[in-house]
Amino acid sequence: MQDWTDEYDVVVVGSGGGALTGAYTAAARGLRTVVLEKTDLFGGTSSYSGAAIWLPGTQVQERAGLEDSTENARTFLRTLLGVAEAERQDAYVDTAPAVVELLERDPNIEFEFRAFPDYYRAEGRLDTGRSINPLDLDPADIGELAAKVRPELNPDRAGKGHAPGKMIGGRALIGRLLAAIDGTGNADLRTGTALTELVVEDGRVVGVVARSGDAEVRIKATRGVLMAAGGIEGNAQARAEHGTPGKAEWSMGPIGANTGDAIAAGAAAGGATSLMDQAWFCPGVEQPDGTAAFLVGIRGGIVVDTNGNRYLNESLPYDRFGRAMLAHNDAGHAIPSWMIFDSREGGGLPGISIPNTPPAQHLEAGTWVQADTLEELAAKAGLPADAVRASVEEFNDYAKRGVDESFHRGEDPYDLFFCGPNGNPNRALTAVETGPFYAARIVLSDLGCKGGLVTDIDGRVLRADGTAVAGLYAAGNTAASVAGKVYPGPGVPLGTAMVFGYRAANHMA
Repeated sequence: MQDWTDEYDVVVVGSGGGALTGAYTAAARGLRTVVLEKTDLFGGTSSYSGAAIWLPGTQVQERAGLEDSTENARTFLRTLLGVAEAERQDAYVDTAPAVVELLERDPNIEFEFRAFPDYYRAEGRLDTGRSINPLDLDPADIGELAAKVRPELNPDRAGKGHAPGKMIGGRALIGRLLAAIDGTGNADLRTGTALTELVVEDGRVVGVVARSGDAEVRIKATRGVLMAAGGIEGNAQARAEHGTPGKAEWSMGPIGANTGDAIAAGAAAGGATSLMDQAWFCPGVEQPDGTAAFLVGIRGGIVVDTNGNRYLNESLPYDRFGRAMLAHNDAGHAIPSWMIFDSREGGGLPGISIPNTPPAQHLEAGTWVQADTLEELAAKAGLPADAVRASVEEFNDYAKRGVDESFHRGEDPYDLFFCGPNGNPNRALTAVETGPFYAARIVLSDLGCKGGLVTDIDGRVLRADGTAVAGLYAAGNTAASVAGKVYPGPGVPLGTAMVFGYRAANHMA
């Protein structure tokens, strides 16, 4: 007999897009639901995101007149991922329209299509992309809940609140979901409540033990527990144990939040794990404090290894960029790399860095170096001067002719997405020629780890023998990703989290 503090039908651990979609689905179906977030703010890494969501073939794409379909998306995934996870792939794309239909029934939630290309040239791809985004949100529309949403990354890491104006991207998604959940009247939303263990009776998960301040709470779950609380990205020890590339301090999750607590609890309850050495990789601009900034949308400069040589298309989608770094790092020459650029943007990085630390701080800390000549720049960065000059001169020749013969930069719609006109035949190729010159140290970052508990098409956590741990579900980065070692398109992490959070709640109901 347990001494329960509280009792609910559904306990949701975590508060990102997948967790809150599951919580809303359960509460909208009349199930008494509680959301447990261990930090003092809701949203997790989802709040930092641009909130592109890869949910194909929905009423949102139809409203936009986009030629998208479930079958087209299925073909794209199957081409990239093969048949090993065919059932979960099918569950993902087949369920996406129902998820959006349910969410948009609530007056707090509305999506729109925004163009952003899929990340691979493969059958079923849309060059415009197929991702959807939440509409921007006026904080006044959700009242006191707005202050409980985690701010965007820059102010959050600086200990500040939301910037003035509308909540956009991930903040809009989390704010809208919180308002929808609150509006059901069937849910409690708790911050500062950290899962410590699952309660198992006769092989079934029947509740959770959590720490709230100095108090221990024991919460019964009559229907089940959904864990969608991130991965191991912020846990240096776990990353080392599983051989996950990169470092905890380079990850883009909220600092100290995503440490794999839910995965560990699920494993202790009998759940199997998979893909624990995998992440949603990206290049990171090393920061003066040793963390990293998400680097995306490169529109200028080149990236070289420690031998001073280019080794990739710098405009690749970020996970493909990260994996190219890993592949080239076998001999230890790619992590860190150096991004070399000139002064045509006033000394600013020709790409999007989140957070965007001022160049002066980088130069003072030595994470960037500056020089009037390429030879001097190479010396300051510890790179071979002849190789750096040769790499820059070769690239400048490519820019003049409009063809990157080495790595084909600018030949894919994604390469061009962030690049404005530059007067060259290929707008993704801009010569590096206007001194002074800069070099920024680039490390391997990630948007979260993608290994976790093994689950079925309904998010049920599975044992090593394939049987389900009754009463236990996982989604998001707490579950091993259906995408395996691939990042198919913008918003696949959020899209899969939301679909399997929805399916888990429906299975409980």
